[in-house]
Amino acid sequence: MMKTDVLVLGGLSGISAAISCKRHYPDKKVVLVRKEGTVLIPCGIPYIFGTVGGPENNVVPDGLLETNDIELITDEAVSVDKESRVVTLKNETQIEYSKLIFATGSVPLVPPFPGLDKENVFVVKKEFGYLKDVLDKVNEAKDIVIIGGGFIGVEFADECRKGRDVNVTVVEMLSSCLQMALDDEYCEEASEKLKETGVHILTEERVVSIDGGKKVQAVKLASGKEIKADLVILGIGALPNTNLAEKAGLELGFRKGIQVDRYMRSVSDNNIFACGDCAARSSFFDGKPSGVMLASVATSEARIAGANLFSPTHHNCGVISSFATVINGRAFGVAGLTERNTKANGMDVIITRAQATDTHPGGMPNSSMLKVKLIFSKDTGIILGGAVSGGKSTGELVNVIGACIMHHMTADDIVKFQMGTHPALTSSPIAYPVVTAACKAIVPIKGINK
Repeated sequence: MMKTDVLVLGGLSGISAAISCKRHYPDKKVVLVRKEGTVLIPCGIPYIFGTVGGPENNVVPDGLLETNDIELITDEAVSVDKESRVVTLKNETQIEYSKLIFATGSVPLVPPFPGLDKENVFVVKKEFGYLKDVLDKVNEAKDIVIIGGGFIGVEFADECRKGRDVNVTVVEMLSSCLQMALDDEYCEEASEKLKETGVHILTEERVVSIDGGKKVQAVKLASGKEIKADLVILGIGALPNTNLAEKAGLELGFRKGIQVDRYMRSVSDNNIFACGDCAARSSFFDGKPSGVMLASVATSEARIAGANLFSPTHHNCGVISSFATVINGRAFGVAGLTERNTKANGMDVIITRAQATDTHPGGMPNSSMLKVKLIFSKDTGIILGGAVSGGKSTGELVNVIGACIMHHMTADDIVKFQMGTHPALTSSPIAYPVVTAACKAIVPIKGINK
């Protein structure tokens, strides 16, 4: 029987957890078991179909494991005996561990549509060979229907149009694409950018069946419409991959994620940890269960889990939810709560907006207009959320807002922010949009607190 100090099951967050463990406990033996021979960058999967040109250009290099002296076994774990601390692999190898980390990720959410078994109907799996086959079929397609107008759906739609003479239609149940992530003004802007590429968007429409013979030929909607299709991609969402954990007797929580404490330990067994999409998680803001699945959240949890294996070091503060996307060259990002979130929860907030070019002067090459929206608690002045649209700096600006949220910064704190600026790299220091938006919040906040 093989023995190890730490056994990690899983891909992307598993790599992060294993590396974190070696950084904190360099003398411990760490073994990572994963089913896939190659780990894909999850957020890069839509870009396989356009920008990067294939799955081979969207991989996490295994050199990270070698550099950190982590042993890799390509196989599938089929059972976990937590009493004897033994994991059995599909090839019947048994591995005894001191600490075990579940990082088994998620699986695509597949609704019960009739016709899912037809040829050229695909879900978004994180599998190299599967996506290679999907790419080949996309390159042959003439009429593509994408079910789901969230990030995955709109990114696939944008990428499938690149370099191809193909009809692409997005079908979304809600009143606009990206409605679960962005406020209305950003949803509208994003939809317009997507339509500019030639993508057709059908909102407030529900799929009832996928029709055709052996191969898909059409998608039927509840409204009675039929959309011609020779290829369908389902981008509706994902669920925690926890079948193995459930069989092992671990307690599951929200959406059947592995229930963990703030140290990422399973509440069922102090020697078992979980991180990433397979773990249940809670909101930074109110501690309620959160269904957010982001690579940034997964790797943060993985770093916490790896560090805490043999001595509690880091505490998980909950999901802030910071993310960004690019649609037809325009970036959109959000950190924390949206205006829609705060209204749904009856929160009393101050909302401010500002915009400025991301260079100064705005005539610099490749300049874009940055639009920033910030949300503050009316009572305390603490920042609760922010949204940005603009050029490439959008992603990092969203990260800055996320850091402000994590540290409970107030509008007054952000007004005093000392930013580094350069004409070709940032907005002007006298019109830095995050600071300008914070300045606009000071008077109404102080007016309330007098």
